[in-house]
Amino acid sequence: MEEESQPKYKRILLKLSGEALAGQNKVGINPEIVSHIAREVKKAYTMGVDIALVIGGGNIFRGSVGTSIGIERATGDYMGMLGTIINALAVQSVLENMQIPTRVMTAIEMRQVAEPYIRRRALRHLEKRRIVIFAAGTGNPFFTTDTAAALRAIEIGADLLCKATKVDGVYDKDPVKFPEANKMNTVSYMDVIKQQLGVMDYTAVSLCMENKLLLVVFNLFDEGSLARILNGEPVGTKIL
Repeated sequence: MEEESQPKYKRILLKLSGEALAGQNKVGINPEIVSHIAREVKKAYTMGVDIALVIGGGNIFRGSVGTSIGIERATGDYMGMLGTIINALAVQSVLENMQIPTRVMTAIEMRQVAEPYIRRRALRHLEKRRIVIFAAGTGNPFFTTDTAAALRAIEIGADLLCKATKVDGVYDKDPVKFPEANKMNTVSYMDVIKQQLGVMDYTAVSLCMENKLLLVVFNLFDEGSLARILNGEPVGTKIL
């Protein structure tokens, strides 16, 4: 009987945008989308991989947009952070309905809802085979959830940062606007910055580059794509 191959990565952080949870609705939370995401995460979890998540809040409120209606940027960013907590609780609930132990940890304290983020406690949860969802970004305005994802991935010693997008990797041009755009299988962080590829904001890219954190950009809605990445298959675009 052939032995099952071990996953290539032991610990990962999965970054999801808030808009991904909304689906075609653009706003709010689409239950079918959340269920799909949870199933994909469960496949990775059953492979024995330690998993953490960071989820954006753009489906509920985006701080940079609030300025257009007179909301101070810092206040708008805090509102967005609260949106990430709503999303985190939704994903936690669906995962736990699948019998997967999950903890939400927030950068803004609200003890009745979730645990405050403490790095050593987060590591302990991962060691005990619990999925950890990091919410409320970094807890500071003017920092994106991409930066929070890079920061938390480094803090927990993740082998890989997976960024889920609507496309199957990084292209040299916007594939929606330019049908002739070419997908890149591998690209350097420096080229991401020089070519302004828009994979993540520059703070997040710099953090990953300085700490030699491997990033894979892929389409989570391609069935089984996350599990294939963990098996070492060439899925999406690797940035290193």
